[in-house]
Amino acid sequence: MSAHAANGRWWQYAARAFTQNIPLHRNGTARWFKLDRPGNADPHRALFVLNLKRFHPAAFIFVFVFVFYPFTQEADLSMEILPLVLLLTVASFLLKKSEQRKRIVLLASHLGNYQIEKLMETLAEGYLRALGESDLERREQIWRYLDTTETQLCLQFNKFCAEFAKLDAADTRVSTLALPFPYAAKLFPQATFDLRKVLAIHAHGLMQATSNALNRTPRDKAFTLSAELFLMQHTCHWFCNSKAVASARLMARHKTTHAQVLGAVGPDTRAAYAALTGS
Repeated sequence: MSAHAANGRWWQYAARAFTQNIPLHRNGTARWFKLDRPGNADPHRALFVLNLKRFHPAAFIFVFVFVFYPFTQEADLSMEILPLVLLLTVASFLLKKSEQRKRIVLLASHLGNYQIEKLMETLAEGYLRALGESDLERREQIWRYLDTTETQLCLQFNKFCAEFAKLDAADTRVSTLALPFPYAAKLFPQATFDLRKVLAIHAHGLMQATSNALNRTPRDKAFTLSAELFLMQHTCHWFCNSKAVASARLMARHKTTHAQVLGAVGPDTRAAYAALTGS
Protein backbone atom coordinates (compact mmCIF):
# COMPACT_ATOMS: atom_id res chain seq x y z
CA MET A 1 0.00 0.00 0.00
CA SER A 2 1.39 3.40 -0.92
CA ALA A 3 1.93 6.18 1.60
CA HIS A 4 -0.82 8.18 -0.07
CA ALA A 5 -3.30 5.35 0.27
CA ALA A 6 -2.30 4.65 3.87
CA ASN A 7 -2.86 8.23 4.94
CA GLY A 8 -5.52 9.11 2.39
CA ARG A 9 -8.69 8.41 4.32
CA TRP A 10 -10.10 11.58 2.79
CA TRP A 11 -10.76 9.92 -0.56
CA GLN A 12 -12.95 7.21 0.96
CA TYR A 13 -15.00 9.91 2.67
CA ALA A 14 -15.09 11.84 -0.57
CA ALA A 15 -16.35 8.85 -2.51
CA ARG A 16 -19.04 8.28 0.10
CA ALA A 17 -20.07 11.93 -0.07
CA PHE A 18 -20.18 11.68 -3.85
CA THR A 19 -22.60 8.77 -3.76
CA GLN A 20 -24.81 10.12 -0.98
CA ASN A 21 -25.05 13.88 -1.45
CA ILE A 22 -25.40 14.43 -5.19
CA PRO A 23 -29.04 14.57 -6.29
CA LEU A 24 -29.97 12.66 -9.42
CA HIS A 25 -31.67 14.11 -12.44
CA ARG A 26 -34.74 12.29 -13.69
CA ASN A 27 -32.66 10.55 -16.38
CA GLY A 28 -30.26 9.16 -13.77
CA THR A 29 -27.46 11.64 -14.42
CA ALA A 30 -25.81 13.11 -11.34
CA ARG A 31 -25.86 16.91 -11.21
CA TRP A 32 -22.67 18.75 -10.28
CA PHE A 33 -24.61 22.01 -10.11
CA LYS A 34 -28.12 22.38 -8.79
CA LEU A 35 -30.76 24.33 -10.63
CA ASP A 36 -32.78 26.44 -8.20
CA ARG A 37 -35.75 26.55 -10.55
CA PRO A 38 -38.42 23.87 -9.98
CA GLY A 39 -39.90 22.46 -13.15
CA ASN A 40 -36.86 22.88 -15.38
CA ALA A 41 -37.19 20.36 -18.18
CA ASP A 42 -33.89 20.84 -19.98
CA PRO A 43 -31.54 17.95 -19.03
CA HIS A 44 -28.50 19.82 -20.32
CA ARG A 45 -29.05 22.83 -18.12
CA ALA A 46 -29.65 20.55 -15.14
CA LEU A 47 -26.08 19.25 -15.34
CA PHE A 48 -24.20 22.47 -14.78
CA VAL A 49 -26.43 25.26 -13.44
CA LEU A 50 -25.40 27.78 -10.86
CA ASN A 51 -27.09 27.43 -7.48
CA LEU A 52 -28.27 31.01 -6.90
CA LYS A 53 -29.62 32.17 -3.54
CA ARG A 54 -33.34 32.63 -3.19
CA PHE A 55 -32.92 36.34 -2.46
CA HIS A 56 -30.74 38.07 -4.99
CA PRO A 57 -27.95 40.14 -3.30
CA ALA A 58 -28.50 42.91 -5.81
CA ALA A 59 -31.97 43.48 -4.40
CA PHE A 60 -30.57 44.50 -1.02
CA ILE A 61 -28.09 46.86 -2.66
CA PHE A 62 -30.80 48.58 -4.70
CA VAL A 63 -32.99 48.93 -1.61
CA PHE A 64 -30.15 50.63 0.24
CA VAL A 65 -29.24 52.95 -2.64
CA PHE A 66 -32.73 54.11 -3.50
CA VAL A 67 -34.53 53.88 -0.13
CA PHE A 68 -32.10 54.40 2.75
CA TYR A 69 -29.35 56.41 1.05
CA PRO A 70 -31.43 59.61 0.41
CA PHE A 71 -31.90 59.93 4.18
CA THR A 72 -28.17 59.66 4.87
CA GLN A 73 -26.83 62.19 2.38
CA GLU A 74 -23.98 64.24 3.74
CA ALA A 75 -21.51 66.65 2.23
CA ASP A 76 -18.81 64.03 2.67
CA LEU A 77 -17.33 63.02 -0.70
CA SER A 78 -17.23 59.35 0.22
CA MET A 79 -20.99 59.36 0.67
CA GLU A 80 -21.42 61.10 -2.66
CA ILE A 81 -19.63 58.35 -4.58
CA LEU A 82 -21.08 55.45 -2.58
CA PRO A 83 -24.14 55.00 -4.86
CA LEU A 84 -21.88 54.88 -7.91
CA VAL A 85 -19.65 52.26 -6.28
CA LEU A 86 -22.64 50.18 -5.31
CA LEU A 87 -24.18 50.39 -8.77
CA LEU A 88 -20.88 49.36 -10.36
CA THR A 89 -20.71 46.45 -7.96
CA VAL A 90 -24.21 45.36 -8.92
CA ALA A 91 -23.43 45.67 -12.62
CA SER A 92 -20.25 43.63 -12.19
CA PHE A 93 -22.13 40.97 -10.23
CA LEU A 94 -24.85 40.64 -12.86
CA LEU A 95 -22.39 40.50 -15.74
CA LYS A 96 -20.37 37.82 -13.96
CA LYS A 97 -23.48 35.72 -13.35
CA SER A 98 -24.44 36.06 -16.99
CA GLU A 99 -21.00 34.90 -18.09
CA GLN A 100 -21.13 31.96 -15.69
CA ARG A 101 -24.48 30.81 -17.02
CA LYS A 102 -23.18 30.86 -20.58
CA ARG A 103 -20.18 28.74 -19.59
CA ILE A 104 -22.35 26.32 -17.64
CA VAL A 105 -24.66 25.83 -20.61
CA LEU A 106 -21.69 25.42 -22.97
CA LEU A 107 -20.04 22.71 -20.89
CA ALA A 108 -23.32 20.96 -20.08
CA SER A 109 -24.35 20.85 -23.73
CA HIS A 110 -21.31 18.68 -24.46
CA LEU A 111 -21.27 16.62 -21.26
CA GLY A 112 -24.94 15.83 -21.71
CA ASN A 113 -24.04 13.59 -24.66
CA TYR A 114 -22.20 11.16 -22.40
CA GLN A 115 -22.66 9.16 -19.21
CA ILE A 116 -19.47 10.41 -17.55
CA GLU A 117 -21.07 11.48 -14.27
CA LYS A 118 -23.14 8.31 -14.00
CA LEU A 119 -20.00 6.20 -14.50
CA MET A 120 -18.19 8.27 -11.87
CA GLU A 121 -20.94 7.56 -9.41
CA THR A 122 -20.85 3.85 -10.24
CA LEU A 123 -17.11 3.76 -9.60
CA ALA A 124 -17.41 5.61 -6.30
CA GLU A 125 -20.07 3.19 -5.07
CA GLY A 126 -18.06 0.22 -6.32
CA TYR A 127 -14.86 1.34 -4.60
CA LEU A 128 -16.67 1.68 -1.28
CA ARG A 129 -18.29 -1.70 -1.71
CA ALA A 130 -14.96 -3.37 -2.53
CA LEU A 131 -13.15 -1.73 0.38
CA GLY A 132 -15.88 -2.78 2.77
CA GLU A 133 -16.06 -6.39 1.54
CA SER A 134 -14.54 -8.85 4.01
CA ASP A 135 -14.64 -11.87 1.68
CA LEU A 136 -11.47 -11.82 -0.45
CA GLU A 137 -12.98 -13.69 -3.40
CA ARG A 138 -16.00 -11.44 -3.50
CA ARG A 139 -13.76 -8.38 -3.24
CA GLU A 140 -11.71 -9.52 -6.25
CA GLN A 141 -14.90 -10.00 -8.25
CA ILE A 142 -15.91 -6.41 -7.51
CA TRP A 143 -12.50 -5.08 -8.54
CA ARG A 144 -12.68 -6.99 -11.84
CA TYR A 145 -16.16 -5.65 -12.51
CA LEU A 146 -14.96 -2.10 -11.87
CA ASP A 147 -12.18 -2.54 -14.43
CA THR A 148 -14.82 -2.53 -17.16
CA THR A 149 -16.50 0.57 -15.75
CA GLU A 150 -13.14 2.38 -15.57
CA THR A 151 -12.45 1.58 -19.22
CA GLN A 152 -15.89 2.80 -20.27
CA LEU A 153 -15.35 6.04 -18.38
CA CYS A 154 -12.01 6.66 -20.08
CA LEU A 155 -13.46 6.01 -23.53
CA GLN A 156 -16.39 8.34 -22.94
CA PHE A 157 -14.18 11.07 -21.51
CA ASN A 158 -11.83 10.81 -24.50
CA LYS A 159 -14.79 11.25 -26.86
CA PHE A 160 -15.98 14.23 -24.84
CA CYS A 161 -12.50 15.83 -25.03
CA ALA A 162 -12.34 15.28 -28.78
CA GLU A 163 -15.73 16.95 -29.21
CA PHE A 164 -14.89 19.83 -26.87
CA ALA A 165 -11.56 20.42 -28.65
CA LYS A 166 -13.46 21.60 -31.73
CA LEU A 167 -14.68 24.72 -29.90
CA ASP A 168 -13.15 28.10 -30.53
CA ALA A 169 -10.27 29.03 -28.23
CA ALA A 170 -11.97 32.29 -27.25
CA ASP A 171 -14.78 30.29 -25.61
CA THR A 172 -12.54 27.95 -23.61
CA ARG A 173 -10.18 30.36 -21.85
CA VAL A 174 -10.13 30.16 -18.05
CA SER A 175 -8.94 33.06 -15.90
CA THR A 176 -6.23 32.44 -13.30
CA LEU A 177 -6.72 35.77 -11.54
CA ALA A 178 -7.40 35.58 -7.81
CA LEU A 179 -10.39 37.93 -7.96
CA PRO A 180 -13.08 36.86 -10.43
CA PHE A 181 -14.73 39.64 -12.40
CA PRO A 182 -16.71 39.78 -15.66
CA TYR A 183 -14.94 38.69 -18.83
CA ALA A 184 -11.53 38.51 -17.17
CA ALA A 185 -10.45 35.82 -19.64
CA LYS A 186 -11.08 38.18 -22.55
CA LEU A 187 -9.63 41.31 -20.92
CA PHE A 188 -6.48 39.60 -19.61
CA PRO A 189 -5.76 36.68 -21.97
CA GLN A 190 -2.20 36.42 -20.66
CA ALA A 191 -3.59 35.34 -17.28
CA THR A 192 -5.58 32.39 -18.64
CA PHE A 193 -5.24 28.79 -19.70
CA ASP A 194 -7.07 26.76 -22.33
CA LEU A 195 -9.64 24.36 -20.89
CA ARG A 196 -9.28 22.08 -23.93
CA LYS A 197 -5.63 21.45 -23.09
CA VAL A 198 -6.34 20.78 -19.41
CA LEU A 199 -9.09 18.31 -20.32
CA ALA A 200 -6.56 16.51 -22.53
CA ILE A 201 -4.26 16.27 -19.50
CA HIS A 202 -7.09 14.80 -17.45
CA ALA A 203 -7.89 12.29 -20.21
CA HIS A 204 -4.27 11.16 -20.28
CA GLY A 205 -4.17 10.89 -16.49
CA LEU A 206 -7.35 8.83 -16.39
CA MET A 207 -6.01 6.49 -19.06
CA GLN A 208 -2.73 6.03 -17.21
CA ALA A 209 -4.48 5.30 -13.93
CA THR A 210 -6.85 2.85 -15.60
CA SER A 211 -4.15 0.97 -17.51
CA ASN A 212 -2.22 0.64 -14.22
CA ALA A 213 1.19 0.55 -15.86
CA LEU A 214 2.79 0.99 -12.43
CA ASN A 215 1.12 -2.22 -11.16
CA ARG A 216 -0.59 -0.57 -8.22
CA THR A 217 -2.74 -2.63 -5.92
CA PRO A 218 -6.50 -2.35 -6.60
CA ARG A 219 -6.82 -0.08 -3.58
CA ASP A 220 -4.00 2.22 -4.68
CA LYS A 221 -5.34 2.25 -8.23
CA ALA A 222 -8.77 3.28 -6.97
CA PHE A 223 -7.17 5.98 -4.82
CA THR A 224 -5.25 7.47 -7.77
CA LEU A 225 -8.16 7.25 -10.19
CA SER A 226 -10.48 8.92 -7.68
CA ALA A 227 -8.01 11.79 -7.32
CA GLU A 228 -7.81 12.14 -11.11
CA LEU A 229 -11.61 12.37 -11.30
CA PHE A 230 -11.85 14.89 -8.47
CA LEU A 231 -9.22 17.09 -10.12
CA MET A 232 -11.08 16.92 -13.42
CA GLN A 233 -14.30 17.88 -11.64
CA HIS A 234 -12.47 20.80 -9.99
CA THR A 235 -11.32 22.02 -13.41
CA CYS A 236 -14.90 22.00 -14.73
CA HIS A 237 -16.10 24.04 -11.75
CA TRP A 238 -13.17 26.43 -12.25
CA PHE A 239 -14.21 26.99 -15.86
CA CYS A 240 -17.83 27.66 -14.92
CA ASN A 241 -17.13 29.82 -11.85
CA SER A 242 -13.66 30.47 -10.44
CA LYS A 243 -10.83 28.58 -8.76
CA ALA A 244 -11.97 29.74 -5.32
CA VAL A 245 -15.50 28.46 -5.91
CA ALA A 246 -14.19 25.19 -7.35
CA SER A 247 -11.96 24.62 -4.32
CA ALA A 248 -14.80 25.45 -1.95
CA ARG A 249 -17.09 22.98 -3.70
CA LEU A 250 -14.37 20.32 -3.53
CA MET A 251 -14.04 20.84 0.21
CA ALA A 252 -17.78 20.97 0.82
CA ARG A 253 -18.63 17.89 -1.24
CA HIS A 254 -15.59 15.66 -0.77
CA LYS A 255 -14.02 17.03 2.43
CA THR A 256 -10.63 17.44 0.78
CA THR A 257 -8.51 20.30 -0.50
CA HIS A 258 -7.29 21.06 -3.98
CA ALA A 259 -3.71 20.56 -2.77
CA GLN A 260 -4.54 17.08 -1.43
CA VAL A 261 -6.11 16.01 -4.69
CA LEU A 262 -3.23 17.43 -6.72
CA GLY A 263 -0.77 15.52 -4.56
CA ALA A 264 -2.65 12.25 -5.07
CA VAL A 265 -2.88 12.21 -8.88
CA GLY A 266 -0.25 10.64 -11.09
CA PRO A 267 3.09 12.46 -11.43
CA ASP A 268 2.55 13.15 -15.14
CA THR A 269 -0.84 14.74 -14.49
CA ARG A 270 0.52 16.81 -11.62
CA ALA A 271 3.47 18.17 -13.64
CA ALA A 272 1.46 18.95 -16.78
CA TYR A 273 -1.41 20.48 -14.79
CA ALA A 274 0.92 22.73 -12.80
CA ALA A 275 2.77 23.87 -15.93
CA LEU A 276 -0.45 24.84 -17.71
CA THR A 277 -2.53 26.33 -14.89
CA GLY A 278 0.25 27.62 -12.63
CA SER A 279 -1.27 25.74 -9.67
